[in-house]
Amino acid sequence: MINESAEELWENFKLQNSTLPNHYDLMTFGDTKDRANHSAALILEGLKTAKTTLLLEYQRKEKSVPQEGSYWMILDGNEQAIGIAQLLKVSILAFDQVSAEVAYEEGEGDCTLTGWQELYQDYFEKQCKEEHWHFSTKIEVVCIQFEFVYAA
Repeated sequence: MINESAEELWENFKLQNSTLPNHYDLMTFGDTKDRANHSAALILEGLKTAKTTLLLEYQRKEKSVPQEGSYWMILDGNEQAIGIAQLLKVSILAFDQVSAEVAYEEGEGDCTLTGWQELYQDYFEKQCKEEHWHFSTKIEVVCIQFEFVYAA
């Protein structure tokens, strides 16, 4: 599916950065329109610069884990491009090994590690139940830290 707002934004970004690759991934945060809009607002405010996903989610979708240095075209809940992020660090680790730094950069709740663990454990437990996966604090997650480099 072609996303015209993303294509236009990428072409404008490439005018300023001629060495960019031709590929980017479309990225919407959250599992609902409201969550996607909330996350988009946090990103635009500079409060959200990380994303954590279950490794099983990549495996279920038969998608590769994103690579450091690659780009995301970030979409809001209406699938409109809000800007471009470059991936700075990609880590695969156990849920209970996620750092306070990543928790803070997620920009959710009170931005503490304890707050992040409570919020994301609830979210991942629900996701695991829906997918018939087993959740434990040793489940592997993909933590992606990014820089928002270009706004629409």
